[in-house]
Amino acid sequence: MTNDNNISFSRIDKAKFFRTLNKRVNTYFKENKIKRTGNWKLYSKAIIMFSLFLIPLVLILTVPMPQWVLLLLTIVIGIGMAGVGMNVMHDSNHESFSSKKWVNKLMGSSMYILAGNVYNWKVQHNVLHHTFTNIQGHDEDIDAGRIIRFSKHAKWMNIHKFQKYYSIFLYGLLTINWAITTDFKQMRRYLKKKLSYGEFPNPATEWTVLIITKIAYYLLWIVLPLAVLDIAWWKVLIGFFVMHYTAGMILSVVFQLAHVVPKTEMPLPDKDGNLEHTWAIHQLYTTSNFAPTNKFVSWYTGGLNHQVEHHIFPHISHIHYGKIAKIVKETALEFNLPYNEYRTMRKAIFEHFKQLKTLGANPAHV
Repeated sequence: MTNDNNISFSRIDKAKFFRTLNKRVNTYFKENKIKRTGNWKLYSKAIIMFSLFLIPLVLILTVPMPQWVLLLLTIVIGIGMAGVGMNVMHDSNHESFSSKKWVNKLMGSSMYILAGNVYNWKVQHNVLHHTFTNIQGHDEDIDAGRIIRFSKHAKWMNIHKFQKYYSIFLYGLLTINWAITTDFKQMRRYLKKKLSYGEFPNPATEWTVLIITKIAYYLLWIVLPLAVLDIAWWKVLIGFFVMHYTAGMILSVVFQLAHVVPKTEMPLPDKDGNLEHTWAIHQLYTTSNFAPTNKFVSWYTGGLNHQVEHHIFPHISHIHYGKIAKIVKETALEFNLPYNEYRTMRKAIFEHFKQLKTLGANPAHV
């Protein structure tokens, strides 16, 4: 892993929290004789998510139906798109979908039909977000530009007073931004800074992959429907937008509930770039679970409601998080460390918008 951030986590963990936790989690897998990667539960779910994502497209292209049904199917595609992203692409690019590297690489490549780019995603998510969680200026997941203020360390503007109202409408634009502009901006920035997850890639190769996959993406989702369907071009674009807006809304809300809530902290390093806690303990302070016992939420979100477990053990497949959560929670409390969670998704959503209201207030008057 390479990066240009001059930030150092504390190396002092007198109580040896992570060593203890890691030992206990390793013991769980050893005693139960199971792999840390995915199993039939994950693979069967992958089939369901890909079906939700792609079968509606096949139906749209091959079966004559009313236009309102076509629109409903684009919503289903968006639900499947988010599902593939959270369950298949996410685990694969964390190398936890399978114990076989080629399977992880293949399934991780699903990012390209989700409008994204694997290199960019691995840098933004695996390197910047998972390493520098909730640190302003380093974790791009809490950087929404000037329009939304996710951190108390970000510059405040007058418009932020209303972000608790308008932010939800912007959340749906996440993936369509990947498709149009974000990937090009990120690749230019990351390659310039020589950022990578693993060995630094050949820039020419990455730009070639980006351009080819974007062309293929637009051929599949816009050109093909335009060629096959006997409907106006603008209706195809509306369907494309609705698909993305649905997926973007789901993904954005799930992301924000884990990190932009009152229980999580947004620490800054001192003037020398040093942080107060070790990396593992930092994850406890900056991350929160939501609806941990809701089986449907856990199933559909790919375990992203168990963000605490995911952030400490990103190379363990999400299908194991429900089981290891008890170990993580008990160990954190034993060491007098925080274990942030909201019992329901509704409560987490309420708290997220409460946090947006707090962050939207003029700091000079707080």
